[in-house]
Amino acid sequence: MSRKDQILAMLADDPKDAFLRYTLAMELRKESDHEQSVTMLRELAYDPDAKYVAAFFMAAQQLAELDQVEEARTLLRDGIEEARRQNNLHAAAEMGELLSELGK
Repeated sequence: MSRKDQILAMLADDPKDAFLRYTLAMELRKESDHEQSVTMLRELAYDPDAKYVAAFFMAAQQLAELDQVEEARTLLRDGIEEARRQNNLHAAAEMGELLSELGK
């Protein structure tokens, strides 16, 4: 059973598990299924029950790699705001650095 299949099996038992959803999105990224990966990360980032800060950063990173820079900037701005709300200053700083690299 592949890692992706294992994650999918665990998600079948707990489909709202934010960490498993994030892990699946990262597996999809490894498989170069960027569209599905970014979609899952966006859902996870904006899910009011999850607000998974790392999802903002990883989705933005992929979008930047795919030359979708404006969308990446939007995710980074929203992610910085959410990270600050959660008092996750390290994540806010990392996203701020990437935002600076992409130009404001």
